[in-house]
Amino acid sequence: MALTVKQMLEAANAAVPKISPQEAQDLIAKGNTLVVDVRDAPEVEKSGKAKGAVHVSRGMLEFRADPESPYHDKNFVKDKNVILYCASGGRAALAGKLLKDMGYDHVYNIGGFKDWADSGGAVEPGV
Repeated sequence: MALTVKQMLEAANAAVPKISPQEAQDLIAKGNTLVVDVRDAPEVEKSGKAKGAVHVSRGMLEFRADPESPYHDKNFVKDKNVILYCASGGRAALAGKLLKDMGYDHVYNIGGFKDWADSGGAVEPGV
C-alpha cells in the first residue's frame, strides 16, 4: 500500500518529539547540540537562520548525515542532540524521522523558523 504525505507526517511526528524554542535553547546551552535548518536556500537567504545553525536542504540531508558519504558534513555526529526546523515543521519532522532511521537517537523538531525568531531565538543572515 502506498503511503500518503499525511501518513508520513503522522509517523514522523510520532517518532520525533516536538520541543519549544525555549527547550531548544536550553539544549543548545548545554552543548553537544547541532541545529539544522532544512529549508531550501532561497528561504534561508530571505529570512536568515538560527544563529549557529547548519543549513542542509532536506534533499541533501541523507548525504550530509551519513559518515560513509563523500558529502558528509562533520557536524553530523550520532551522539549529538539534533534540533531541526523548517518553515512550518513538516519538513523538519520528516527530516527528523529520516535521521532516526539513520541511527541518530536524540532528534527534535522545533517547528518553523518563525517560531524560533518570534520566541527571541538568535538569528543570523542566511548564506
